[in-house]
Amino acid sequence: GEEWKGDGDDSGDGESDSDDDEDDEETDLDPVLESYSFPHPSGGINRLRVCPQNTDVVAAWSDAGEVSLYDIGGAIDTLDRSSTRGKTDAAPRRMRKDPFFVYSGHGTEGYALDWSRVRAGRLATADCSGGIHVWDATHPVDRSDVAAKYRRNSPWSNSSFGVKPTYSAHGVNIDSPSVEDLQWSPTEETVMASAECGGVVRVYDVRCPGRAMITNKVLESGADVNVISWNRLVGNLLASGGDDGSFSVWDLRTFQTPDGSSPKPLARFHSHRTPITSLEWHPTDESMIAVSDDHGTYVYDLSIEEDGPGASAPAGEGAVEGEIPPQLLFVHSGSQLTKEVRWHPQIPSCVATTSLSGFNVFIPSNL
Repeated sequence: GEEWKGDGDDSGDGESDSDDDEDDEETDLDPVLESYSFPHPSGGINRLRVCPQNTDVVAAWSDAGEVSLYDIGGAIDTLDRSSTRGKTDAAPRRMRKDPFFVYSGHGTEGYALDWSRVRAGRLATADCSGGIHVWDATHPVDRSDVAAKYRRNSPWSNSSFGVKPTYSAHGVNIDSPSVEDLQWSPTEETVMASAECGGVVRVYDVRCPGRAMITNKVLESGADVNVISWNRLVGNLLASGGDDGSFSVWDLRTFQTPDGSSPKPLARFHSHRTPITSLEWHPTDESMIAVSDDHGTYVYDLSIEEDGPGASAPAGEGAVEGEIPPQLLFVHSGSQLTKEVRWHPQIPSCVATTSLSGFNVFIPSNL
């Protein structure tokens, strides 16, 4: 039979010990965080968004009224090489730090910015004067197409996108027309929704420029609608968060009422005491949503129904301001002035936030 080598047998130990030492060295290394910074000549940055079809392309809204597009592919390539200790045969990509396109057509600053997930290279930007501009790429956007055609050279330039001013201020909030947030439909390439000052939410179809298809004042108090999020798993669900600390969930199938009255939300929550600053639906759970305000980050499960009296009413309807609803699963506190909350697209239930006090990354203990 095959001879067994016991602990006292030195045969091959030198090679084995060498491999173990290398493993120990790799295991004992402290983690290193590497980063690259890009200059932004246009001043402070109001909002950033990454193109979903090609993460090399990043759009930045500035407080000087300009939208800048960056190609960060060279930096990503360098960081990837560092993490693999340079074990790749491909030639390094050229690093490019200046924006390849700076657009000043808005004329005033803005915050609303969103890439379409249905049509590659389609971007919408909106400003504080109510103007909405639609961008479309003039050449292939997908990263594999770009790599195959352009190899090491960057295809991105000031002619890579065409921009069309599509909508201007109009309607019920003409005195305070600022567009605070935009969201493209997860299923239709021409449809988007906007959150606006004066408590207004609109739905647009870019095939009909100049006017909104649906306009509703969803906050009767006139408080601004700060943010919206379109559910990617259930395309008829839209969530909105307001300056009054409330957030609501809407069914777009009933968002336009026959008599022109304000629609009724599927759910409305009044438990927040400061303005809602961000919200996003979970990428794989259609009923879960993350919400942030000035004091913290909150995770809700809207599939939970309240037992007892009033359980038949829609979630959040008639709730007492400040009362903790049963749908609230988790609270993350300690951050100052949280501005954005995002679910990690690959790590289940991992949440990342940005705030005045820094970045936070966590997984709720009960998810």
